[in-house]
Amino acid sequence: MSASSLRRLTALAGITAAALGAIALPAAAADHHGGHRQAAVYISGVQYDSPGRDDRSNRSLNKEWVEITNSTRRAVTLDGWTLADEDGHAYTFDHYRLAGRATVRVHTGIGRDTRTDLFQDRRAYVWNNDHDTATLRNDHGRFVDDASWGHRGGHRH
Repeated sequence: MSASSLRRLTALAGITAAALGAIALPAAAADHHGGHRQAAVYISGVQYDSPGRDDRSNRSLNKEWVEITNSTRRAVTLDGWTLADEDGHAYTFDHYRLAGRATVRVHTGIGRDTRTDLFQDRRAYVWNNDHDTATLRNDHGRFVDDASWGHRGGHRH
């Protein structure tokens, strides 16, 4: 195989991988996603519109969630990290260590925290169905990642 053929094949593979990666993003929050491709910890999914009736039951509240993924092999301590919406509703991680190559789902409602599921213990929805941004910040308040939906014109926080 010639060098130019190899370069074309490599370029095609890169384009294909990028296209497949874009398709794999959760439809629930596809408008904007922060630069998680470089980040070790990032927002990997958002279910902002609780499936079924929005009846404010704990079951419905817990069907609203944000997933945080650690893409590295090393565990990351998230103590003091925050996950917030545009209105300033913030969840602060407390005594939580996200294992390497693991994901945790942060639910809105009340529940018992486990390794894979954390609960904000709220009695009202946090994430707006029409538009919002989930922002993850570290324990120093520095931006880590965000995911937005429903914004027009590339609105970003």
